[in-house]
Amino acid sequence: MEKEVIEVNRNAKRKNLGLGILFDAIGMLSFTVPMVGEFSDVIWAPIAAYLMTRMYKGTAGKVGGVVTFLEEIFPFTDFIPSFTLMWVYNYIIKKESGS
Repeated sequence: MEKEVIEVNRNAKRKNLGLGILFDAIGMLSFTVPMVGEFSDVIWAPIAAYLMTRMYKGTAGKVGGVVTFLEEIFPFTDFIPSFTLMWVYNYIIKKESGS
């Protein structure tokens, strides 16, 4: 039984990393089309914030959603991989601190 729980946690961890990298790549796509790309951030910012809150529950997800929204909505900040950073925080930093 315990082995199954560990396997489920590993799968969720991998899934969140894969989705995070995908969502960060989508957010960075606006750099590929000058001028038009920054307009696409108006659409992507609320979607990205929502996805962040769905992927990570609780306070961390809510704060991550706000940070992701701001990172996507402000011009020239799309290079910040907010989903990947949240994954690192959630699965490495937070785990090490024992929270």
